[in-house]
Amino acid sequence: MRTHESAEISSSMLDGPDWPFRILNGAPALLAYLDSEQRFLYANETHRTWLGVDPLKLIGRCLIDVIGIKNYRRASPALEQAYAGQMASYEGELFNHRERRYAHGNFQPDFDADGHVRGVFTTLVDITERRAMELQLHDSEQRFFQAFQHAAIGMALIHPDGHFLRVNTAACQMLGYREDELLALRLADITHPDDLAEDQALRTQLLRGERESYQLEKRNFHRDGHVVHVQLSVSLVRDEQGQPRYFVSQAQDICERKTFEEALHHERELAEVTLRSIGDAVITTDLQLRITSLNPIAEAMTGWASSEARDRPIGEIFQLYDALSGQLVANPLRAAIEHDTIVDLASKTLLRHRHGFDTPVEDSSAPIHDHAGNVIGGVLVFHDVSETRTLALRMIHLTQHDTLTGLPNRSQLHGQIEQALTTAARRQQRGALLYIDIDHFKQINEIHGHASGDRVLRAFAAQILSCLPGDELLSRYGGDEFVVVLPHLESVGEAASLCQRLIAACEQTSVADLPELGLRVTIGISVFPDNANEPDALLQQAETAMCAAKAQGHHSYRLFTASMNERTFARHQIETTLRLALSRNELSLYYQPKVDARSGRIAGAEALLRWHADGREMHAPNQFIPIAEDSGLILPIGAWVLQQACRQARQWQQDGHHVPISVNVSPLQFQHVDFYAWLDGVLDTCGLDPGLLELELTERMVMSGGSATTALLQQIKRRGVRLSLDDFGTGYCSLSYLRHFPIDTLKIDRAFVSDLTTDPDTATITSAIIAMARSLNKEVVAEGVETREQGEFLRLAGCSQLQGFLYGMPMTVAAFEQRLLATG
Repeated sequence: MRTHESAEISSSMLDGPDWPFRILNGAPALLAYLDSEQRFLYANETHRTWLGVDPLKLIGRCLIDVIGIKNYRRASPALEQAYAGQMASYEGELFNHRERRYAHGNFQPDFDADGHVRGVFTTLVDITERRAMELQLHDSEQRFFQAFQHAAIGMALIHPDGHFLRVNTAACQMLGYREDELLALRLADITHPDDLAEDQALRTQLLRGERESYQLEKRNFHRDGHVVHVQLSVSLVRDEQGQPRYFVSQAQDICERKTFEEALHHERELAEVTLRSIGDAVITTDLQLRITSLNPIAEAMTGWASSEARDRPIGEIFQLYDALSGQLVANPLRAAIEHDTIVDLASKTLLRHRHGFDTPVEDSSAPIHDHAGNVIGGVLVFHDVSETRTLALRMIHLTQHDTLTGLPNRSQLHGQIEQALTTAARRQQRGALLYIDIDHFKQINEIHGHASGDRVLRAFAAQILSCLPGDELLSRYGGDEFVVVLPHLESVGEAASLCQRLIAACEQTSVADLPELGLRVTIGISVFPDNANEPDALLQQAETAMCAAKAQGHHSYRLFTASMNERTFARHQIETTLRLALSRNELSLYYQPKVDARSGRIAGAEALLRWHADGREMHAPNQFIPIAEDSGLILPIGAWVLQQACRQARQWQQDGHHVPISVNVSPLQFQHVDFYAWLDGVLDTCGLDPGLLELELTERMVMSGGSATTALLQQIKRRGVRLSLDDFGTGYCSLSYLRHFPIDTLKIDRAFVSDLTTDPDTATITSAIIAMARSLNKEVVAEGVETREQGEFLRLAGCSQLQGFLYGMPMTVAAFEQRLLATG
């Protein structure tokens, strides 16, 4: 609005000499002027509404006569202050002759030219309704904080920055602090470091409005230092503008429950390790012959996942037929439970798989008893007696044992440590892991060749075994790394003494036709349960101790101490920075060529994830990918990988290069309810020919997923996407089962390829796999091909494609495109 227009409107509004009085009379407050003797000289029209008196009749009357002695006494201190020359205010009860009201008044002195008070301006506002609301709110808050203070569970109000605003008695008692001590702390001060990130992430989601509340089991520290397990329930209170005010946290002490769960967990772990370790299939039921569990072998042989089969009748899951007549055979478990005895299955019996094919089996059934001897269920133990089963067991043995030394490999080691932990806990004993590394072993390979290096490793393993006369267990953990499991120790000094003997004995390792070796070793020791009671943590700690010993000088041993635990911190650091890697554009895809086994031309590429920042590799894939899977970050990262790989394949397709790209899919991705929707959306967005995309799945994902997995595989196949079974042969998998899954390609695991030319058994198994896979019209790809001899063997055996360092390292897009142009 222009200035002169504003002036015109203002002038019209104020036209006439009485406009100030109209404003005063219309004000929603009692406005008055009292002279030096507290007589009314002016009262606005609002007095009529409130006091029921004509304001003109108030002129000249004294204030006390108008409002009454009670009201006057309440307001007089403030009024006297105004007549003394100071502005004053009053808030409290007043009566208007009809009802009790609540008012707020201001008294402003009026000075003459000499600075003397000649009167007072009074303003009185009725705040009765506001006062009632304030009293109601105060009463509500009092009831809330009474309930808060005397609640049976711990409660706290926490500022968004993490410091405590209020805590109740139960919270103080739970953590051992006085109220003033706890209020001086922040949430991070009492939270276990390993639980802090998850708690912080959930609170951040509350602040962002992504969730209403959350529940979490976490560990807090008591004032005396011990851990308090709590069940946490947290919500967020916001102000009228929607801004966060404070978190309301409720904590229940669950230490007793956790102790019970831990004891139960150890017992269950022992049973599960046993069931998973044996080569037979095991099914358990209740008295009504409803399924309670299947071990992994039973899952593969029946086609049912344990979780899916649970509570179903045994007759639906375990169907037996006579091999000669084809008639249904009565389940022997029914007789075993009814007669409380062991019942064996008749010979020449077939187990019908969920997908309709039969496997010859042998079976034994027995009742399960409780502590009082009552029958509470039954157990079926059975195994495949076909040639396929024999081949599969041999494959399992090869993947669980080191072909060079015959020792259990790292896949077996985990179970050995679990058993040692369970036994030690039950007997209240200690045990230890020794992580042994040969110093500078690479030099032996460089000087004498890899074949001689293998002979040295065999001799070295034999030398260690000669020092382990008891029940100690030795495994080959890596190239020149070995792990000894000591199931029980009388003292830590016993482990140290064994290390000294091992160091001395390993120096004596000798191999015919080789000069004196003078092997030197470094050993790290972790003790359970002192250091940890979980296999991965113990291995990590033993390796950390070994690295600390190397840092101080080779040819020695060290016990793990908490100060060495930098690896745990490093893992946390990797996870923290990995959460930002996508947004910082630090992740990229490299592509490793797959070549046609006959022509040697590029026939495809595998997309492999890499992490670089500022021109250098941040972490190797085998370091950060397991962390991504454990933390759930594999979901957004996996979706990004799938999208980038499809975009690249589409770009090459537009450039005239039809290069099929294979992408590894993690179990967490594949099991996600939206996986197919993601896949379909990426293909639609990119416009890629689905036949140029291949998803690499693991054996375990395909064989044990049940009907839901089978349906998903078929849906993907109908979309035109190819499916590949990765690391084939590393688990229990009958080749005959593959007829019932829409798998296009089998990838032979590098564990077989590496020993092809040196181990006849491995060569025989590999040839059999390739031959049977081809008979099922499956493509066969061998990975990890590093020598021409391996490549030639695989080509002659019938492999379709070959992949490995012999044909190309994983490379950037630019390098791969140069390779494409060079090969035409």
